[in-house]
Amino acid sequence: MLGIVVKSLGNKRRGGEETFVSETSVLQSSPAAPATDSHALRQAAFRKVIWRMLPILTLGYLFNFLDRTNIGFAALQMNRDIGLSATQFGWGAGILFIGYCGFEIPSNMLLYRFGARLWISRIMISWGLLSCAMSLVSGPASFYLLRLALGVAEAGFFPGIAFFLSAWFPAEYRARILSWFLVAIPVSSVIGGPLGGMLLEMDGHFGLAGWQWLFIIEGIPAVLIGLALLKLLANRPQEATWLTPEEKRIIIASLDNEKRDRAVSRLGLALRDIRVWLCTIVYLGFTVGSYGIQIWLPQILKQQDLTNLQVGWISALPYLIASVGMIIWARIADRSGKKIINLATCCFLAAAGFVLAIATGRFDLSLMGLTAALVGFTAARAIFWSIPTRFLTGIAAAGGIAFINTVGTTGGFFGPTIVGWLKDATGSFEAGLLAMAGFLAMSMMVALLLKLVVRNE
Repeated sequence: MLGIVVKSLGNKRRGGEETFVSETSVLQSSPAAPATDSHALRQAAFRKVIWRMLPILTLGYLFNFLDRTNIGFAALQMNRDIGLSATQFGWGAGILFIGYCGFEIPSNMLLYRFGARLWISRIMISWGLLSCAMSLVSGPASFYLLRLALGVAEAGFFPGIAFFLSAWFPAEYRARILSWFLVAIPVSSVIGGPLGGMLLEMDGHFGLAGWQWLFIIEGIPAVLIGLALLKLLANRPQEATWLTPEEKRIIIASLDNEKRDRAVSRLGLALRDIRVWLCTIVYLGFTVGSYGIQIWLPQILKQQDLTNLQVGWISALPYLIASVGMIIWARIADRSGKKIINLATCCFLAAAGFVLAIATGRFDLSLMGLTAALVGFTAARAIFWSIPTRFLTGIAAAGGIAFINTVGTTGGFFGPTIVGWLKDATGSFEAGLLAMAGFLAMSMMVALLLKLVVRNE
């Protein structure tokens, strides 16, 4: 599938105000070089970067999301074993994001100071070890404490990757590159559902519960990937010993020539920029909705009197559809150049999907609605993160992206907590899903406002 990305990176197109850098302008130091040679060199350079970095980063993010959401499957056994109510579980599931958000900006500033290669590796190793330690929880207090520590360890991972990729790919490619990175989110649930169901079946092996095996087996790969990143990554093209001088020059020239929208390079200015604040509100809205359903989906399906293994397999189907939808929609957004309109449309689809899920008593139609919601907010993620890097550069990009992610990711606390509280208050999940639809509708409206202040659309 990565071959599609490689091919699309080599395509040259013009239209609107977002135009690909021409090959002759990229090779400014060799104006006489044939366009076909320039095109081939450009393709080869980006192909090498993609295959070197994107698979391992995507795999890392897959385990990052497994680490955040596997709590939903663990709850099918763990809540009974350690005595958690729906409200306590929702609070503990969400408290991870308090630690995550509290240390997000400091973590990204340290990433800027020490380099993405070292810092991203450190994040993965520490969260992998703490994920394994989740197998030791014995009650609400230890559950809250370890989830909070896990959030601190993970802080800065996604914004660090977004900042890192912006140092390697120019703006017109980022939605597609980010979509292939962010596809790890729905794919983690495609894999995580059946895997979680099977790991729960290990209940009693060597004296451990199934939910304890789940945390241990899904935590170890993060440590191994973190060690591998130390060897595979380079902070920027200039430091990549595995690129030829010509390949470095082409990549650097592509980045230098990208079209930006009133670029901001100082962190203080970024935090006062209306575009940053509008992006933050959009991200907060669809993050509340996405985590609200992702954490609780296994328990929503469990109401249909399914086995744990059946819940795992059935939950994988919506995420499989969302994975394909994300890639296709990001490609459409890149080709049209209309990132903000596509973002608003994604949020509308997600809100409509939640409404459909609660408007009918039929399980098949409700599952179809939840699938539409998943397609909407997973596609929104890929398109969204290509927007801030159009007007943030340097340390403003590192801090600004971290700020947006910090505030927005609090949705990971509010979403599960709101759904859990409304479940205890009403006895059903319908009120929680309606609340999630409201947050997605808010994101849609603010995304439309964003179009008024981001030019070059």
